[in-house]
Amino acid sequence: MAVYRTHVLVCAGAGCVSSNCKAVESALQEQLAKVGLAEEVKVIETGCIGTCDLGPVMVIYPEGVFYQKLTPEDAEEIVNEHILKGRVIERLLFKPAASDDLVEKACDIEFFRRQYRIALRNTGVIDPGVIEEYIARDGYAALGKVVTDMTREQVIDVIKRSKLRGRGGAGFPTGLKWQFTYDAPGNEKYVVCNADEGDPGAFMDRSILEGDPHAVIEAMAIAGYAVGAKQGYVYVRAEYPLAVARLARALDQARNYGFLGEEIFGSKFCFDIDIRVGAGAFVCGEETALIASIEGKRGEPRPRPPFPAVRGVYGKPTLLSNVETYANICPIILNGPEWFAGIGTEESKGTKVFAIAGDINNTGLVEVPMGTTLREIVFDIGGGIPNGKRFKAAQTGGPSGGCLTAEHLDTPMDYESLRELGSMMGSGGLIVLDEDSCMVDIARFFLDFTQDESCGKCTPCRIGTTRMLEILTRITEGEGEEGDIERLETLARTIQSSSLCGLGQSAPNPVLSTLKYFREEYEIHIREKRCPSGHCAGLVRFVIDPELCRGCGLCVKHCPVGAISGERRKPHVIDADLCTKCGECQATCPFDAILKI
Repeated sequence: MAVYRTHVLVCAGAGCVSSNCKAVESALQEQLAKVGLAEEVKVIETGCIGTCDLGPVMVIYPEGVFYQKLTPEDAEEIVNEHILKGRVIERLLFKPAASDDLVEKACDIEFFRRQYRIALRNTGVIDPGVIEEYIARDGYAALGKVVTDMTREQVIDVIKRSKLRGRGGAGFPTGLKWQFTYDAPGNEKYVVCNADEGDPGAFMDRSILEGDPHAVIEAMAIAGYAVGAKQGYVYVRAEYPLAVARLARALDQARNYGFLGEEIFGSKFCFDIDIRVGAGAFVCGEETALIASIEGKRGEPRPRPPFPAVRGVYGKPTLLSNVETYANICPIILNGPEWFAGIGTEESKGTKVFAIAGDINNTGLVEVPMGTTLREIVFDIGGGIPNGKRFKAAQTGGPSGGCLTAEHLDTPMDYESLRELGSMMGSGGLIVLDEDSCMVDIARFFLDFTQDESCGKCTPCRIGTTRMLEILTRITEGEGEEGDIERLETLARTIQSSSLCGLGQSAPNPVLSTLKYFREEYEIHIREKRCPSGHCAGLVRFVIDPELCRGCGLCVKHCPVGAISGERRKPHVIDADLCTKCGECQATCPFDAILKI
């Protein structure tokens, strides 16, 4: 067995792949071969490390040095200086926002140091394409323990006592779901993993499948044993080709090792998993629509009850959970339910993975104990708001969620606290908004998404969201009318109470949430025909401050429609009727004389 003096972990999650990590890795391998170190240095492609805005990134062990924003041209210096001579390359180190200090080791970076990784325990640490690396980190030990030492009832009891709640949105107790499926009559049952992650800005499940696919496979096999199923399905969207490829490879490896198939661990338990690739319909994240799609039907929801635990895939009892939920199962089996239940809050146990994006310095994946405050996530882990701007709001729960304001920064991020504020946990998307964000337009953006993704089966969602979107669009274009706010509220309550599925019922949430906390912005849009943040193009005017304008003429040269006029060295003016509000004049003015109001 080869012994390496240095290990180089190169992030090869989808984010880093898109930023050219493969070229960086190839250049590194070439340089290692050039200096004769190819046999002494092991280069490992890992899943997502989490710092998605810094890619491509790598961590060099045993030192633990973290390098970021790499290019293929950096490979020669990394090999010759760091690996050969032991000299850390300062220019490639991470530097926190609003700080002049460089941080050398990954374990010292606040983004990593404040996390508690359970679901993400292996992502960014192992090569997801090598099953032996997963096994070396206790992989398939939980399945072996369950199949050889525990009854089905004992397994379900462990999950119930852990108080794990589903990480896909509603937070239903996972153990109860397992119990219901186990209790359902019938010899043919199914286990399904919902990997149809469609929320804008959410990529938690994708990253786990890319970086640690065996964690999901092993957990699904445990679930199959517990509820009495022989077949599992992973339903994953076609837009995740890297996740699909790595999952398919992992399934083949698991079968070759005997972790899937017949007589697993020498027992009578048989279980296998197939992949079902969806076409990317947002509604297929809803469990009954997902089941219909697995069966080859149009992905539309159906009324519940009966719930999938009673009638699911092909009309048989079905256990259905999302990727992150399954990723917690094996540690619970190995460490015990009390260990997991000791993390988090009274009603929300364990950790939660958040995908933080938007107006924030550190974009990426974070996993923290339930109950961690929004302030800790945004400012301590996320590094705060860029350019010294103020925090305005955070959208939680994706397009079905709601917003939290600066007044809520000390809110514990758990199921109950978010629900009380009119928001929701959802799958874990967290979009941060700064002072320049228009909350009316944010509501319009999310409603535009849900309206476009509506399956159209039920009238309240199909027609109601269309009418709401029309009103919001009018408001952001300066054509809002008195009574529009009341119309939005009436439509929202109707859609919530009468839509067929959870996606339709939650579609108005962003509108109601922004109305609750930012009603004044709606009123200004409607009554004053003005966007306070200067974001809505239909309500924006560009004017030239005569006190600041030097008459240099640059704005005249860059205006594409000739809307600016004036004599040289004298203040210029903008013709509002000709101005297309493109912003070119403001971007080119060297004296900051052009204002957006």
